Amino acid sequence: MAYEIRLSESYKKRLRKFIQAHRDMAVRYEKTICILQENPHHPSLRLHKLKGNLSAYYSISINIEYRIILDFIIVDEVIILLDIGAHDEVY
Repeated sequence: MAYEIRLSESYKKRLRKFIQAHRDMAVRYEKTICILQENPHHPSLRLHKLKGNLSAYYSISINIEYRIILDFIIVDEVIILLDIGAHDEVY
């Protein structure tokens, strides 16, 4: 079962800037999104619930340095991507 991936407007802008600044990450990003869509609990994503001000959201890893913040709505099988960037930028 594939999940529906939705991009917030702010995410679309951040994604464009992220890919422009990190062209070498484009293929890895695409692979991460494909895995997320097919199986959000895949171990390589390192899906985890955030704490503090972001406690309503989850995070996945593109690699050791870059993360995607998301709203994970399991009931509707929808994943809304909210932010992308380096660990210290998004937290």
